[in-house]
Amino acid sequence: MKTATTVEQQIEMLKSREMRIDINEDKAKEILGDIGYFRLGFYCFPFETSYPDKKHRTHQYKQNSQFSDVVALYYLDSDLRKILSICLNRVEINFRTNIIYTVSNQYLDSNTWFIDPTVMEKTFIEDFDKEHYTDKFRRNPIIQRHHNKHINDKYAPAWKTLEFFTFGTMVNLYKNLKDKSLRLRIAAKYGIRNDKVLENYFNTLVEIRNICAHNAVLFDHNLYRELKNGPAFKITSGNGYQIFPAIKVIWFILNSISQNRANDLKNEIISLFDKYNDNESIHYIIENCTGYKNNF
Repeated sequence: MKTATTVEQQIEMLKSREMRIDINEDKAKEILGDIGYFRLGFYCFPFETSYPDKKHRTHQYKQNSQFSDVVALYYLDSDLRKILSICLNRVEINFRTNIIYTVSNQYLDSNTWFIDPTVMEKTFIEDFDKEHYTDKFRRNPIIQRHHNKHINDKYAPAWKTLEFFTFGTMVNLYKNLKDKSLRLRIAAKYGIRNDKVLENYFNTLVEIRNICAHNAVLFDHNLYRELKNGPAFKITSGNGYQIFPAIKVIWFILNSISQNRANDLKNEIISLFDKYNDNESIHYIIENCTGYKNNF
């Protein structure tokens, strides 16, 4: 059974595996005490001889691997999540607003159209109370206030209810709209002509958003679903699971919302990656793990 180790033991372990501690050891101890050996280990992966195979790790490092590069990669990933989080918040709110305005004005006689069988697919409605409009959801102060005032309403209207749905739930709601022409109208606001492409794009954005929200590793994350070919990025063999194509999707969607914010995103990503042009190890990781090839 493995047992806990001290930061001093962890530093000696790194040395024994050919990791060069190229900074002051007191500073290395401070970093391990701040970030943690286990979390920092995710950023050691690209420096291991067995990488990208993470299932059969040797725990031995490539020649000239440096502790400072591992730390630099950690902070690059942290900065990347911060940049994307701001943009994804903007996209999430816009997507929710787009759906609320578009669908609510299509069905003026049904302000709770999200449980209307003429509007939504049967499976979405059947699971609605159990999955979404739960007792916990009803305790939301805004929803609770609505029901206290409108005691005969089973549900609050769409513009109140959907405001508190997660990003993932909103994508699922979009998918379950029966009227394809309505889905296409929503997609068209983002310059997308195919509702399945929009669904694929936004499922990817939800995935990236969750990684950012939970401070998980982003730089070499393989997407759960391959990105579809579409207006944001041309998918070629192998790159449909990488992070940079997903960043291009965020940029493309954001560009239809705010060109200024899209330009900010582009400039921030280029600036972040360019910081490491003189670091051969990190530059190699950026190109090969994220899919970024010194262009946007």
